[in-house]
Amino acid sequence: MDKEAIGAEKMKRKHRGWRAMPYVIGNETFEKLGTIGTSANLLVYLTSVFNMSRISAANLIFIWRGTTDIAPLLGAFISDSFLGRYKTVGIGSIASLVGMFTIMLTSGIPKLHPPQCANGGACIGPNGWQLGFLLCGLGFMVVGAGGIRPCNLAFGADQFDPDTDSGRRGITSFFNWYYFTFTFAMMVSSTVIIYVQSDVNWTLGLAIPTVLMFFSCAFFFVGSRIYVKVRPEGSPFTSMARVVVAAVRKRGVKVPEDPRNVLFNPPLPAGSINSRLLYTDQFRFLDKAAVMTAEDELNPDGSPTDPWRLCSQQRVEEMKCLIRVIPVWSTSIIFFMALAQQSTYSVFQALQSDRHLGRTGFQIPAASFIVFSMLTLTLWIPIYDRIVVPCLTKLTGKEGGLTLLQRMGIGIVLSIAVSISSALIETQRRKYYYSRRGHGHGMPSLWLVVPCLLAGLAEAFNIIGQIEFYYKQFPENMRSVAGSLMFCGMGASYYLSSLLVSTVHKTTGGGGRRNWLAEDLNEGRLDWYYYLGAGMGVLNFLYFLCCARWYRYKGISPSLEAAEIALEEKESIIKVQMV
Repeated sequence: MDKEAIGAEKMKRKHRGWRAMPYVIGNETFEKLGTIGTSANLLVYLTSVFNMSRISAANLIFIWRGTTDIAPLLGAFISDSFLGRYKTVGIGSIASLVGMFTIMLTSGIPKLHPPQCANGGACIGPNGWQLGFLLCGLGFMVVGAGGIRPCNLAFGADQFDPDTDSGRRGITSFFNWYYFTFTFAMMVSSTVIIYVQSDVNWTLGLAIPTVLMFFSCAFFFVGSRIYVKVRPEGSPFTSMARVVVAAVRKRGVKVPEDPRNVLFNPPLPAGSINSRLLYTDQFRFLDKAAVMTAEDELNPDGSPTDPWRLCSQQRVEEMKCLIRVIPVWSTSIIFFMALAQQSTYSVFQALQSDRHLGRTGFQIPAASFIVFSMLTLTLWIPIYDRIVVPCLTKLTGKEGGLTLLQRMGIGIVLSIAVSISSALIETQRRKYYYSRRGHGHGMPSLWLVVPCLLAGLAEAFNIIGQIEFYYKQFPENMRSVAGSLMFCGMGASYYLSSLLVSTVHKTTGGGGRRNWLAEDLNEGRLDWYYYLGAGMGVLNFLYFLCCARWYRYKGISPSLEAAEIALEEKESIIKVQMV
């Protein structure tokens, strides 16, 4: 799409703002209720209805969640390059509905799941047809996540005019509503829907999210006539590839010591949403792409005739932004792995604990303990924003009290505490079981709330810090990709968790040794598995400190900062002399 067409389209847009929000927020709310309601209790569903072993079920969940979280990167690319956000969200919503309906059928139709285990008898696992039908439903949900997750926030913000004060306020309010609906959906899914699934009926419990997802699709498409539908402007990855190719083609070109006034640096194109980036002295090899040689020619409008040989300094700096973020992003993999371990195996811990509340006879569903993480996150955010941040700002003199990297580092430390506390509680749970074997229930499950509370705090610091970090450090035309980067870290962590579970299961069993991840946790050593995760977390934190020390925030280099400070001091001296 050419620049003139993009500019003309911007002039024609009629932002409906809050008139479109009932449809957008309705779609968001019901989509989250449906998706989370289906996936939150899936681990228990696989072990109790599909008769899968705990190791197999955990590995399947890890791989599925990993694929679900990496799919948004592909969805962002397709949205930005070909379909646009409206079509991508629409396709993703329909795919999620089909996936949930398919999974519901595996519970409702007896032939689509194994027979119930006989008392004292061996359990029959799923056959190839039953497992294939289940995987088909999970696959549709992966497609749905790939279409919805990278685009839903940006699509909602598209409905407001960013060039007006009311539009900017509307965007901020929409973000607040977005996180409110996410928390609300987690609360409802982790309590009401999971209770129906575990204690009432699986078919009904899976039908409820499917109906909610149908409402999500209905809300989205009913509002189609009033939406602002931004057309795709082309993939930002193309310009990144051009920088790399141009730098390789000019690998023999020498770059001056101070190349700021030498590099090809034309004005930004009209209508560009990217801000002007300042020169940074990292990855100097890429600067070769912006050095003009005798072979380079320019078009009448000042653009290079061969963009695969000559790139602007702006494009080079945008590429540097992306490369700088990658090491910091990689630290999120081990961080998310700690949360994945806790959220998965805490369900098995709860199943072998006393989940009764007092003498009421009511049992907390094993998968519902995640609600304590969400409660902590919900309560901590306003406390942090209204009380902690002002105090830290006075102490540090920094806006926000802490830098984004400092917030992420605190989250990593808290994730280590999650693993250690989970290990300590598992040790006590096993001791409690052996000391009271045959006498009443197991250890009270409310002890499992402690790592959940720590996990909520870890998310509040690291995940929210990650979202803001990627949003601010990526070029503006790559914000769909920035929105998917956090999910990619989560996806990689699930793959790593699956590998770790398989490795630990194979290496710790056999030869008379105790398998850490035995089917019966009382016969295993889950606490040692948690300690292993904590050790990996400590190494990850040390690596994060190195990355944070090396990192340079977007558009600022130490030499440039020093030059700007010196210039300000010189100007102040001149003003004093004039007075």
